[in-house]
Amino acid sequence: MKKKLILMRHGETLFNQRKRIQGWVDSPLTELGKAQALYSKQFIDKLPFEIDHAFSSTSERACDTLELVSDLPYKRLKGLKEWNFGMLDGEPEYLNPPLDQYDEFFSSHGGESRQQLIDRMNDTLISIMKENENHNVLAVSHGEAIRNFERFWCPDDKSLIPTRLYNCAVLVFDFDTENQSFELIDVYNPNYQSKQV
Repeated sequence: MKKKLILMRHGETLFNQRKRIQGWVDSPLTELGKAQALYSKQFIDKLPFEIDHAFSSTSERACDTLELVSDLPYKRLKGLKEWNFGMLDGEPEYLNPPLDQYDEFFSSHGGESRQQLIDRMNDTLISIMKENENHNVLAVSHGEAIRNFERFWCPDDKSLIPTRLYNCAVLVFDFDTENQSFELIDVYNPNYQSKQV
């Protein structure tokens, strides 16, 4: 049996705008971020199935995004939070290391390793999808959390995601209940910064 997971990134925030590293620290959605959420809602509303359960990271930016795209009651889960960047949280983005140093860099600065992030996202999302009543699930999370989860299940993702995951990107997965595995089947990833929304 297959179920559906709709995994969405939150809208643009004040820290995104100010080029700040934003993991477990939080900042509010900008007006553009709210517009992005409403724009992506149009894609979600056209999906050929009805969402029956909703979940969000405990971060305000994710909860506010979910409330703009769905009227469903939802559960807030710490397991859906962004990568914990430790002492780098809230600092300017230019302090980020090169991409090839990400694996253990943040854990050595009081945060999480890449593997800890992947394990946390996998544990949380598999647990959600295993619940009998959860068939078509919407979950709002964060850029690095989603990207690392997605690359774990779909390492050859260049055809579906040739660039970065933009704010309010939506990834649709099939979840195989027998094998407890995810397959990426659709991506909605417009660059809202380059056009009016």
